[in-house]
Amino acid sequence: MRVIGLAGWSGAGKTTLLTRLIPELARRGVSVSTVKHAHHGFDLDRPGKDSFEHRQAGAHEVLISSERRWALMHELRGAPEAHLPDLLLRLSPVDLVIIEGFKREPHLKIEVHRAANAKPPLHPGDPMIVAIASDSAFPQAGRPVVDLDDIAAIAEIVLAGAEPLTAILARVQQQG
Repeated sequence: MRVIGLAGWSGAGKTTLLTRLIPELARRGVSVSTVKHAHHGFDLDRPGKDSFEHRQAGAHEVLISSERRWALMHELRGAPEAHLPDLLLRLSPVDLVIIEGFKREPHLKIEVHRAANAKPPLHPGDPMIVAIASDSAFPQAGRPVVDLDDIAAIAEIVLAGAEPLTAILARVQQQG
């Protein structure tokens, strides 16, 4: 598996870009999975559903399965948040994993930047950012800058810039 991230401030358009990028990659024959970071508690189900009741009762993991999909929810119950490499190792093999968020983690990323967001760019302080998808020019960026709407160009950067999962795991091990 090869991995690359989309990083940027909230409201920059990471999810919108990802939902446009996945079909383009699939059209090219690339199987894609995603990992999304949430900054707060979240629920995939709601009160009254059996899986919710199982979690509320104290189950550590709840696996839900149907004829269309299955999902595994793992409750941390006060344990620390899982590290990105541990989450990546839980995925079934695919050609490419795109990480949305986790902007401070040590994996290669494409910065998603939108001028209207009025947030500073991330790339000056992050050597792991290999390119920028933006509605603004960054002539001093020192890396490729492409328009947020140029999905074909972004797909090329994703495919060229994604790194093997083993490279991320080795980097984390060296740092840690």
